[in-house]
Amino acid sequence: MAADNMSLSAFRQLATKIVCVGRNYKEHALELGNAIPKKPMLFLKSPNAFLAEGEPIVAPPGCQNLHQEVELAVVISKTAKNVSKSDAMSYVGGYTVALDMTARDFQDEAKKSGAPWFLAKSFDGSCPIANFIPKSEISDPHNEELYCIINGKDQQRSRTDLMIFDIPTLIEYTTQFVTLQPGDLILTGTPAGVTKIVPGDVIEIGLTGKINAKFRVQ
Repeated sequence: MAADNMSLSAFRQLATKIVCVGRNYKEHALELGNAIPKKPMLFLKSPNAFLAEGEPIVAPPGCQNLHQEVELAVVISKTAKNVSKSDAMSYVGGYTVALDMTARDFQDEAKKSGAPWFLAKSFDGSCPIANFIPKSEISDPHNEELYCIINGKDQQRSRTDLMIFDIPTLIEYTTQFVTLQPGDLILTGTPAGVTKIVPGDVIEIGLTGKINAKFRVQ
């Protein structure tokens, strides 16, 4: 069953999961000293991570190194399983822009011990997110400018055509393993420019000329 634009605008209530793509921009992988992936690298945020504009970003208890990662998010419109790349865009209902807030010290500790990243990536409020953009308003999601401005200065700014794996590839790959439901999100990766966030910072995210959202760090 497909969801219409009106219902998809309530994706925060609809979503059962937020599928995130790691290292999908070459320069971001390199800035963290990571290898360039040969296939999509997926991890999950759960819906408790959603944070609406006007709500403060709060680091999880014990976190000393909170990073921001701005991402173009794809909102799925209908149940998707074993979707082909050629048909993938018909499962897209719209878009938004999100921050994948990352407790980097938690993540680094987990990596060293071979433990999961769950607490580093899916703590409460770890996905600040803008409002829904209908698919009809973005003719080519691979031809947009994604940005993150911190305290009035550019921190991340990139064209979305620099993704290593494009949206059809991500949908095809993900749905081989995981069924996506209406309202579910795919966060398509972050460009270079992640940095430590501290209380008092004001973070603006968006797509140039399309959407903007602002969040304050508490």
